[in-house]
Amino acid sequence: MDAIIKMLEKHQPLFEKIGKNPFLQAIKDGFLGCMPIVLTSSIFLLIATLPGVVGITLPQEIIDWCNKLYNFTMGVMGIMCAGTTAKNFTASMNRRMPDGKVLNDSSTMIAAQCSMLLLAVTQLSVTVDGSELSVMDCTSMGTRGLYSAFIAAFITVGVYMFCVKRDLTIQLPKEVPGAIAQNFRDIIPFGGAVIICALIDAAVRALSGVPFSEILIKLLSPLFAAAETYPGLIIIQFFTAFFWFIGIHGPSIVQPGIDPIRLANQAENLQVLLAGGHPAHSLCFNLSLVGEFGGTGATFIVPLLLILFMKSKQLKAVGKASIVPVAFAVNEPLLFGAPMVLNPYMFIPFTVTGCVNVCLAKFFIDVVGMNGFSFVVPWATPAPSASSSRRTSS
Repeated sequence: MDAIIKMLEKHQPLFEKIGKNPFLQAIKDGFLGCMPIVLTSSIFLLIATLPGVVGITLPQEIIDWCNKLYNFTMGVMGIMCAGTTAKNFTASMNRRMPDGKVLNDSSTMIAAQCSMLLLAVTQLSVTVDGSELSVMDCTSMGTRGLYSAFIAAFITVGVYMFCVKRDLTIQLPKEVPGAIAQNFRDIIPFGGAVIICALIDAAVRALSGVPFSEILIKLLSPLFAAAETYPGLIIIQFFTAFFWFIGIHGPSIVQPGIDPIRLANQAENLQVLLAGGHPAHSLCFNLSLVGEFGGTGATFIVPLLLILFMKSKQLKAVGKASIVPVAFAVNEPLLFGAPMVLNPYMFIPFTVTGCVNVCLAKFFIDVVGMNGFSFVVPWATPAPSASSSRRTSS
């Protein structure tokens, strides 16, 4: 550990330079602006899922109500993060603008949100009770669409900078009130930003058949086609944590490409178990309960470390606030509150711990003879309880 710390300290100037990068800084500050969404939605997600883990059945009306609150908070975090990222990036770029030329952060915020919707959301037509309705696929409005949110924010601010620097705006007489004049000045850059994002999405859909928000998932899917090996599990776990570390929802990018094989393996494990055999598949749907014990990055123990060993009152407070959610794999308060995202000192433990965990799990299944996962349990189930339940069933 001393060697790792010395290596990190040796490269600290590089890390500081990376940390001061305006793009990364905008992403980090954009996330922090959305922290109330994360904290509030986590509470209602726990209310909806936790009772079922311990065998308590809540009325469906309460579950639906909690899910509605979650969907309209975390479910639209991508849109909100596009706005907060654009606003913070605008503030950073304004310091580099020529004298007398300023970007309107309210306008860039709205333009980025509209652009994100164009990149991430698919409009569909459905028939309900004989009437044709136009609906939107909301799958990528939340954390799954964060990649699109960042791209939309940076494109938007870039277009605004291009237009404002070159006076490509609608100028009104000085007698017109400032607020009204500003709205007209923003028309051309606003239109340019949303049109560019719409064209990007149209091009990606024409070439790949999927919206822009799904292209990264589609590109990575072949990489995980034959992933049930030690190197394969390491790659999956590393990139799941790595994407989270740079501010992109890793599970939403990595897991969709391997979900079919994970579910098929788990179903096969169940059949082998019922036949009296040894369920030997390690790449299963609930392997994340081991690899991501406490959430992506295997952060279960981190709140305790913050509470017991940190001198900083702020870190102790983060540990106390996150210890209960992390116990049920809801670790966003820790990721953004500590923070662990974009924190160079956290890179190695955050990305490597999960890799070690899944390799140990595969070793125990392949060599020691432990049964692989056979039953699908809710993702919020604490790993010890899930493992105990699985052994009892075996």
